[in-house]
Amino acid sequence: MQFGWTADESASFAVMDAFVEAGGNFLDSADMYSQWAPGNPGGVSEEIIGRWMKARRNRGRLIVATKVRARMWEGPDGEGLSRPHIQRAVEDSLRRLQVETIDLYQCHWPDEDTPIEETLSVFSELIASGKVRYVGASNYTAAQLEEAHRVAGEKALARFVSLQPHYSLVHRAEFEDALAALCAREEIGVIPYSPLAGGFLTGKYRRERPPPKSQRAEGAKRYMTERGFGVVDALDAVAKAHDTHVAAVALAWLLSKPAVTAPIVGANTPEQLADLLPAPELRLGADELAALDASSAGM
Repeated sequence: MQFGWTADESASFAVMDAFVEAGGNFLDSADMYSQWAPGNPGGVSEEIIGRWMKARRNRGRLIVATKVRARMWEGPDGEGLSRPHIQRAVEDSLRRLQVETIDLYQCHWPDEDTPIEETLSVFSELIASGKVRYVGASNYTAAQLEEAHRVAGEKALARFVSLQPHYSLVHRAEFEDALAALCAREEIGVIPYSPLAGGFLTGKYRRERPPPKSQRAEGAKRYMTERGFGVVDALDAVAKAHDTHVAAVALAWLLSKPAVTAPIVGANTPEQLADLLPAPELRLGADELAALDASSAGM
């Protein structure tokens, strides 16, 4: 979501270049990114990614994911997960991304006004037509995800293969209470968003220090409690032992969870990205994982 918001096109290209050079191959966007930025009607992130892939001629090396649900135009079908909305929205995303197929097309959040069977039916048609390879969900509760899985099985429709939940060291209960077990049981890949809590788990936020000047600082303030800073203290200790960055440890903690496939990270510069890249190779000891778990239990 940084592309076209906190990172302009040139910076976005540099971040993606560095990511691919380091071995990365999965890019996640959404049609609405980032409507909250001045002058951004949505779709800008997809457009930047599309122009970058065309310039680099590397589409075949990448897994491209995006999301659908937000209001993108006026009128009764301007938002949601209905057949008319998805049919128009997918064409818009394909055009902006400059691709023939979206590898992973995700429901950005549930649509209580549309039966899940209707949503899965149109997804099935998109898969059959070759416009989409797989479908996933984001921000679904365990009950909603289980219902989608049941309907897909009973009606022989497209099945969600992934879940994009809000999950980090300082936001655990929402995923761990029921979703984690469900995803493990049904072999649903988990790609958490906000794994660094809007920058709070990068080490930039400290006790008795003014928050950094950042577009995301306001959202991170919710974690600026004694409990939250205790989590940062625990991350500090592990990072020091491994001579690495606090952010990399926070990501490595997520990667240690059996259900998690890969956290979704964002960066405004290649330098910021470099702090995160050690995470996949970072192996935390049982005592270190236990200390991090204890520092954030119940959050």
